[in-house]
Amino acid sequence: MDGYRWARPLLHLLTPETAHRAAIGALKLGLAARAGDDDDAILSTTVWGLNFKNPLGLAAGFDKDAEVTDAMLDLGFGFVEAGSVTPEPQPGNPKPRLFRLDEDHAVINRFGFNSKGLDYFAKRLQARQRAGIVGANVGKNRDTADAAADYAKGITRVCGLADYLVCNVSSPNTPGLRSLQARAQIEDLLNRLLQARRAAAPDPGKPPPLLAKVGPDLDDAQIQDIAEVALATRIDGLIVGNTTVTRPEGLRSRYANETGGLSGPPLMPLATQCLSKMYRATGGKIPIIGCGGVASGEDAYLKIRAGASLVQLYSSLVFGGPALVARVKRKLAACLGRDGFKSVVQAVGADHR
Repeated sequence: MDGYRWARPLLHLLTPETAHRAAIGALKLGLAARAGDDDDAILSTTVWGLNFKNPLGLAAGFDKDAEVTDAMLDLGFGFVEAGSVTPEPQPGNPKPRLFRLDEDHAVINRFGFNSKGLDYFAKRLQARQRAGIVGANVGKNRDTADAAADYAKGITRVCGLADYLVCNVSSPNTPGLRSLQARAQIEDLLNRLLQARRAAAPDPGKPPPLLAKVGPDLDDAQIQDIAEVALATRIDGLIVGNTTVTRPEGLRSRYANETGGLSGPPLMPLATQCLSKMYRATGGKIPIIGCGGVASGEDAYLKIRAGASLVQLYSSLVFGGPALVARVKRKLAACLGRDGFKSVVQAVGADHR
């Protein structure tokens, strides 16, 4: 995995999107080394009845078409989330649409749900060769008027193929998508998706968990609305958050003002604050996956203390490479042990006690 040290300069000579496709191609060919060390026992945790060997996951966006889920699990992630996938194939927004902010170790993207579509996505999930927890993140096609119908198609198609399901209502790169986070819209959407899941679940008595992915730019009233809807509909979890359309002070890159969603360390304070507020608003009754800005074990630990049962990263891989996964896990285990926690569960929401 240390080979990334010499590969990174070469990859960074390519455009960001070309480099990403090259990484996917290398993973498909099996060129990435498998993680060697067993995870510290303190990292194992159970959420939704699923046993995670560690709480660190790969966020949606890296493996949009479920092409390298097994390869990413081999790198040491406790779980991998594929997508977002749209019902019909679509090219997404015009290029360039991905920008590396090297000085800030951040990324801006405006992909717009580029996707090979549900059929390809489902076939890739069906072709998986190994065990490991994989989530499926679904979105809507750009020009679909009935957004809930698209999400329902996605949930129905992948319900028996993934360990958990996610509806992404917070990408800033599809017009009108974030309006689905408003109270009436998200309540209607979640109720329709719960119905779709019940109808499609191979085992109606034990359907896969359904989560909603919301953004970090929510105000307090929106957070309260989403929390109340989540509790009322009894969805299984939330992911907080997505990329941000805001631009924190201090960004140095010449790409800082590109249109799109910002991710990476500059997002960490905003996303973690939103996570903390959502945890309080839900009373800790709904598991939350903390996402946004995680680049170290300390960051993952802060997310957990703020209320996250699980944590995801993606953008930091651009700068840290595959070896980052093991570093994050080692430091997270050290942070938990240092503060007297014997498990991840004991630390969830510790800042609120």
